[in-house]
Amino acid sequence: MGFDETKARRIWQTVAMVPKGKVASYGQIADLAGLPGRARLVGKVLGYAPKDMTLPWYRILRSNGQLAFSAGSNEAEKQKGLLQEEGVVVLNNRVKIKDFGWQPSLGELLEMKY
Repeated sequence: MGFDETKARRIWQTVAMVPKGKVASYGQIADLAGLPGRARLVGKVLGYAPKDMTLPWYRILRSNGQLAFSAGSNEAEKQKGLLQEEGVVVLNNRVKIKDFGWQPSLGELLEMKY
């Protein structure tokens, strides 16, 4: 696979917790998965998720709220469309993190079992 399966599972589990209508950054997911400073690993691992795993990959953005893909690309349009279906406002390929950012509760944090 090219990376640690245990770390991958932690990332996938964390991404799966991001609720509908909210977004998180790659760095935030890495931190919550116990992998601080590994934002790039999050992006890589999302690309390796098994096809039968339904992950809300589209809720994960760059730290500045920018979509993961280049503006106008098919991937960016798909990500934008999926976010908009959940009520997330996307303007100029960007989401306002302060309006739509996921701030997990203590209960959600305690549910994370790795």
